[in-house]
Amino acid sequence: MKHRYISDSHTHSRCSFDGKDSVCMMCEKATNMGLYSITITDHCECNEYYENDFYSDMDSSINEIARARAMYNGRIRVYTGIELGQPTQDLKASEEALSLADYDFVLGSLHNLKGEQDFYFLEYTPKKAGIYLKKYFDELLDLVQLNNFDSLAHMTYPLRYICGNAGIKVEIADYAEKIDEILTLLIKNRRALEVNTSGLRQMIRKTLPDENIIRRYYELGGRYITIGSDAHRWGDIGSGIEDGLTLLAKCGFTHFTVYEKREPHQLPIF
Repeated sequence: MKHRYISDSHTHSRCSFDGKDSVCMMCEKATNMGLYSITITDHCECNEYYENDFYSDMDSSINEIARARAMYNGRIRVYTGIELGQPTQDLKASEEALSLADYDFVLGSLHNLKGEQDFYFLEYTPKKAGIYLKKYFDELLDLVQLNNFDSLAHMTYPLRYICGNAGIKVEIADYAEKIDEILTLLIKNRRALEVNTSGLRQMIRKTLPDENIIRRYYELGGRYITIGSDAHRWGDIGSGIEDGLTLLAKCGFTHFTVYEKREPHQLPIF
């Protein structure tokens, strides 16, 4: 590996509703690959927190991570994380979820608009896509204003399905003003932007967000940037991370960010 500190800061175990493998299996793969660190960020969808027993899933995740941390001590750094989905849609649930553990890392994400299904399940036309994206960036700004996370996950998440699956072309420049507002607030709040490499192995064939937004974040002064595969099975651990680090360097970054005890640590890309 040409990069010294390869880390995967967005992964899901079987403790996520859509995950496949145990935390130990994920850590074993990461260790065998020579990764510097892995952060387990199992799902907690705040808008469904009580009806779908997400607190029970998170308890299982936290316990599995603790066992893995002890098992792999000295071989790889194993961090306790959470992907906090839709926190603005249920503030009580988001506060309770964050109180369940002393997390190392909190991802903030938006998988669905309020009152809608996950973007994965929606049907798209060019007109509908435009309506959904405007609402998405508006709600994403609300999430950033809430400011209860460390890194903003897969900022262009809907494009995974609008552009990738449905094949609809989107002029992201149409949303440039709102995107700048989101990025500027992240920087002001000293929060990170995530480069999610899942798109590289999916139909969209781009990171989420892509190079243009990553470069814009850097131009605006952003320096905290995390990187994650969004793996939901052991086979995808570390997928695309080296490509993502190379992209960061292309955009001007010399370091990327890993969180421990909610504190950012800057690691050299090379």
